[in-house]
Amino acid sequence: MSSLKRFKSDLLYERASKVMVGGVNSPVRSFKYVGGRPIFIAKGKGSKIIDVDGNQYIDYVMSYGALIHGHANDKVLEKTIDIIEQGTTFGAPTEPELLLCEEITKAFPSIEKIRLVNSGTEATMSAIRLAKAYTKRKYILKFEGCYHGHVDQLLVRAGSGMATFGVPLSEGVDEEIASKTILCNYNDIEQLYKVFSTYGKEIAAIIVEPIAGNMGVVIPEKEFIFTMRELCDKYGSLLIFDEVITGFRVARGGAQELYNVEADLTCLGKIIGGGFPIGAYGGKREIMKMISPEGPVYQAGTLSGNPVACAAGLATISFLDQKSYEYLERISSFLEKEIYKIANEYSVDVKVNRVGSMFSIFFTNREVKDFQDVLSTNRDLFAVFHSMMLRSGIYLPPSPYEAMFLSTSHRVEDIQDTSLALQETFKSLK
Repeated sequence: MSSLKRFKSDLLYERASKVMVGGVNSPVRSFKYVGGRPIFIAKGKGSKIIDVDGNQYIDYVMSYGALIHGHANDKVLEKTIDIIEQGTTFGAPTEPELLLCEEITKAFPSIEKIRLVNSGTEATMSAIRLAKAYTKRKYILKFEGCYHGHVDQLLVRAGSGMATFGVPLSEGVDEEIASKTILCNYNDIEQLYKVFSTYGKEIAAIIVEPIAGNMGVVIPEKEFIFTMRELCDKYGSLLIFDEVITGFRVARGGAQELYNVEADLTCLGKIIGGGFPIGAYGGKREIMKMISPEGPVYQAGTLSGNPVACAAGLATISFLDQKSYEYLERISSFLEKEIYKIANEYSVDVKVNRVGSMFSIFFTNREVKDFQDVLSTNRDLFAVFHSMMLRSGIYLPPSPYEAMFLSTSHRVEDIQDTSLALQETFKSLK
């Protein structure tokens, strides 16, 4: 296991710490959960990234799922550069945003009208506001471990009891706002029925990651998905799917296509921007017509529908076909089998949760079905694992709570090299 050259990365981190909070612009980049200092990346191509010191890694972060075709994909770059040369922003409608919206509505039958925004957080925030206006109700139901961006009403933790009203998870979140959020356990169907029997007529919407990706990957039971749809229909609540991660990732039509269920509102991001900042929310025509300028729910953004982001996103999803998803499944399944094979060889307890090309490795000997299961895993061992894999040239998310991703640029050789790193790492962890 080689040591990394860190001189330039460490210098940049010291400089960044003086002007950037924590030396980073998003907390998960800080290596807080795994120890050490973050790596500063210089460039990427395909499945590889290279840091400022010249160290090369096989990347399983893929900008947290946004780069389904890998880094600097030639076809995506070509389409994006063509648009950049025409101008980067106009504050007026452009053809790329129209074309992207048309492609999204084709892929998601539940989205009849859509609004582009600039981030996943902005999408969920807007969808929540819209749901409350449409239903004229004030309560939102979410699930422990599901992250929907840093929106006040969604940035909450559980109080006492099994199904609780939220309390602030962050300083600066008003308790009154947090108290309008009901928290339930992911995959807990019985609890859902109980909550709706008590509060159903006051719940504006359920918001959920249909495949959880922000506590690591946690796979929904199909009955859990169908129960949410059933209860929302029965009580007149809206079902909001946060498909910022899963949209175009697990299938062209996201988790809704995979599980054959339609949401009332869908939030998207990541892949639809092709590596540029973007978000979107959309749904049934009768709901979306409440958004300004057609209706009374106000939401706006100077850079919403940015032509560069839209061109990159449009190129990205245009190059996704059935063969792409079949390939992603094959290469991801190969990696999953290798992880289990090597872990068993060295008697290391692991659980791999995977849906298509998104997966997580948990250090445990039990199933991981909700946030409490995630918390019971050996997260300290994950930190050691992360450090050892990094030194072996494998770049993983620096947190046990983040999903890992493959891309169409990952090759069999990448998996074989990853297997060699796993051999060395698991042997040391034994």
